[in-house]
Amino acid sequence: MKEFKGKVAVVTGAASGIGFALAEKCLAEGMHVVMADIEQAALEAAAEKLSAAGNNTILPVKTDVSIAAEIEKLKDKTIEEFGAVHLLFNNAGVGGGGGNSWTATQKDWDWVLGVNLWSIIYGVQTFVPQMIAQDTECHVVNTASVAGLLGGSTNACYSVTKHGVVAFTENFFADLRTEGTKIGTSVLCPGFVNTNIFDSGRNRPDRLANQTPDATPTAETQARIDMFKKILENGVQPSQIADIVFEGIRNDQLYILTHDQFGPLIEQRAHNIVNGINPAEVILPGSQ
Repeated sequence: MKEFKGKVAVVTGAASGIGFALAEKCLAEGMHVVMADIEQAALEAAAEKLSAAGNNTILPVKTDVSIAAEIEKLKDKTIEEFGAVHLLFNNAGVGGGGGNSWTATQKDWDWVLGVNLWSIIYGVQTFVPQMIAQDTECHVVNTASVAGLLGGSTNACYSVTKHGVVAFTENFFADLRTEGTKIGTSVLCPGFVNTNIFDSGRNRPDRLANQTPDATPTAETQARIDMFKKILENGVQPSQIADIVFEGIRNDQLYILTHDQFGPLIEQRAHNIVNGINPAEVILPGSQ
């Protein structure tokens, strides 16, 4: 997909971070934009801010992306307003899911899986038939993370979902090619970006809140959390990620990576797998 002017984009997680930057970039490319987010006030403020720039039509739609019926409603409102959708960013995501591989609770898993993985599956299931029916050039971008290409670099819940997004998009890519559609797809695997993902808990639904407070982190765990927060604060700006994403869409790239310094770690993981080598501790760039 190379031409965007006058076309329609849907962006989930659009009230902040990468999602907001993607919506802003879509508008700069001359697109009409549907902004979806679970946080009503932030969504309205973000839409108002972008509307003030005097660009194309913006439709904010409050959406809990972990619920299939809400994704369906998002699609219906998009078609009712614009009649088509050409570019879908399944971008909403959360960190969290505390604890290690055996102490994260069922509700931790349900929350993170729902937002980070099921939302992408729902998005594809809901919007792709519409795109196929349009018989026009379209593209779907699924946001994963460089954590989806590495092993043991983040907490279990987050890592599992991001590996799942990569695997899902690879299969989706193959399916689109087999069916001979006019739809392209990419999986976005950013490194450290200056977003508020560490504050994801503000949007955690009450139904998925743990009944007992999370245990106080150990000193080692807290130090790791503080380190990640500092790295994110010094991370790449979301607007830079949006520019990289659009370049990837224009080039029809399946894999869109944003940080070159993770290449050696990805190669080392592949080498370990092929040669049956147990991995050493993953030392992320900038965390030393």
